[in-house]
Amino acid sequence: MISHEPILWSDDYLVGVERIDAQHKVLVNTLNEANARLAVNVTRELLEQITRDLLSYAIYHFETEESLMREYDYADQSAADAEQHRREHRAFSQQVVALRDGLRDGRLVSREEQLSFLNNWLVDHILNTDKRFGEFLNRRGCSG
Repeated sequence: MISHEPILWSDDYLVGVERIDAQHKVLVNTLNEANARLAVNVTRELLEQITRDLLSYAIYHFETEESLMREYDYADQSAADAEQHRREHRAFSQQVVALRDGLRDGRLVSREEQLSFLNNWLVDHILNTDKRFGEFLNRRGCSG
C-alpha cells in the first residue's frame, strides 16, 4: 500500500495565538494518526470513524476561531477575510460530511484521495487564512 506523507509540524504553522496553535497541532496529529492507521487496514468503518472524529474536532476548532472573530470584531475590521474564513470552515465541514455520507452509502474514496484532501486543506488553511487571522489577533493584543 502507498504511504501518504504525514504532515511534519513546523513553526511555519504557528499563528501566534496559543489556543489556535495548540488546536492546529491536535488536527495535524489526528491526520497523521489517521494516515498511520489507514496504512495498515482500510475499512469502511475505520474511514467513517476517522471522518466522524475529525469533523467533531474540526467543528470545535472552528467554533474557537469564530468565537475569537466575534470577540475581536474581525468582521468589522476585515470583513472580506472574516467572510472567506467562515466560508472555508463551512466548505471543509461539508466536504467531510459528504465523504462520511458517501462511505455510509457504499461509495468508497481512496485512502490517498481522502488524506490528500484533508492534509492539503489543513496546511493551506493554516498557512494562508489562519495566518492572516493570527496576525490580526496579535495586532489586537490576543496571544492566548
